[in-house]
Amino acid sequence: MANVDVYNLQKEKVAETELADAVFNAEIKEHLVRDVVVWQLAKRRQGTAAVKNRAKVKGGSAKPWRQKGTGRARSGTSRSPIWRGGGTIFGPKPRKYGYSLPKQVRRQALISVLSQKFQEGKLFVVQDFALESIKTKRIADLFAAFAVKSAMLVAEDNRELTLSARNLKGALAVNQNGVNVYDLLKYDYLILSDESLKKIEGALQK
Repeated sequence: MANVDVYNLQKEKVAETELADAVFNAEIKEHLVRDVVVWQLAKRRQGTAAVKNRAKVKGGSAKPWRQKGTGRARSGTSRSPIWRGGGTIFGPKPRKYGYSLPKQVRRQALISVLSQKFQEGKLFVVQDFALESIKTKRIADLFAAFAVKSAMLVAEDNRELTLSARNLKGALAVNQNGVNVYDLLKYDYLILSDESLKKIEGALQK
């Protein structure tokens, strides 16, 4: 197992902790990471696009002109898709774009991204995110201390941390259950509390 330093919010070393190689120093499987990112984006699609077909277009119940003698095509309704203002053929309908993905694929992809963060030196462990009040400047000072501009902050449910990071560009605060592949790739660094680190390791080593 590899050892990593544990810091306080001023990036002063206060302890050391071990990282589980099975979670933070595993083989990086890029094809699984790609599959999970596509799956996550598909689940986020609204799928609300819709158009009116000829049954839903208003009006057009009467025959627009007589059958013969006008020199125009025969038509029984102005709602026909061949006329302007008529219904749409084969248009989009509300649907769900999400699909199922094996749990082991999602697990291995998350392990791959966590391992990549550690191997690239973009993972920091802090003792805790103890904030007395909601103040965005505290998170900005944290970013300055760790010399980062974009980071995911992971801790136990912490209202002060979540609200303090909400208005800072490049910051996202979640608990350990909210760690996911897409957001880990979106933010350059991962800063997590010692307690959340152990819980992530415990969940991914089951």
